[in-house]
Amino acid sequence: MYSYSNHTQYTRYASLQGRSVFITGGSTGIGAALVEAFAAQGARVAFVDIDAEGAGELCDALERQGYARPWFELCDVSDIRALQQSIADARAVHGGIAVLVNNAANDQRYDTRTMTEESWHRGLAINLHPAFFAAQAVQPMMAAQGGGSIINISSINVQFGPPNLASYITAKAGILGISKALATDYGQDNIRVNSILPGWVATPKQLEKWLSAEEEEELMKRVCLKKRLGAHDVANLALFLAADDSAMITSQEFIVDGGRI
Repeated sequence: MYSYSNHTQYTRYASLQGRSVFITGGSTGIGAALVEAFAAQGARVAFVDIDAEGAGELCDALERQGYARPWFELCDVSDIRALQQSIADARAVHGGIAVLVNNAANDQRYDTRTMTEESWHRGLAINLHPAFFAAQAVQPMMAAQGGGSIINISSINVQFGPPNLASYITAKAGILGISKALATDYGQDNIRVNSILPGWVATPKQLEKWLSAEEEEELMKRVCLKKRLGAHDVANLALFLAADDSAMITSQEFIVDGGRI
């Protein structure tokens, strides 16, 4: 689990206190940092994931730190009906959702020369479709409250296209399109929609599977800031975009990558 114990060093957003927040894919990685960061702000945090064990460990740890225990429900976001039901369930517990963070993703690698139709569609079902339908589900709640913030997590991979990630990159590019379209369509309800494009975040999964010492050495040659990008760096930006401090920022794309792009 990511420790956000140094959160007192960062900005405290008064507008996030008590605000109802819903995060997809919140058990581990960037999602866990998001859950912790919003909990540290005093928000009422709800999240879904397929990793119930990781969710339990995260919630227990946050409770031990003195934060309100986040609400969690087991949910495969590719099941749109289940996702929308989880959003309704979270509303019943925490009230109308004011902040949605579409974070759930799977960056599984596939050889594009042999990739099947099933694996292609599965990638889109996880990485693209839930963002739209989760936003659709929270729109009436946000409109009724006079506004809200939707934050969609994309990736800098859409900028340079690394190998064996065709479905993932396509979905993450689509996330940018969803953000632009919904910023227009929901703007009349004072709902802001923005995208965050993280670089190579050194999560436990990335370190275990893909970010080897050799890869990291090469990465450091291509970034301006010669240090690891952490999940909390993404979470800190999400806090700003969720807070009233960013009240006139919408339809924008924010890169957090240490200066690689």
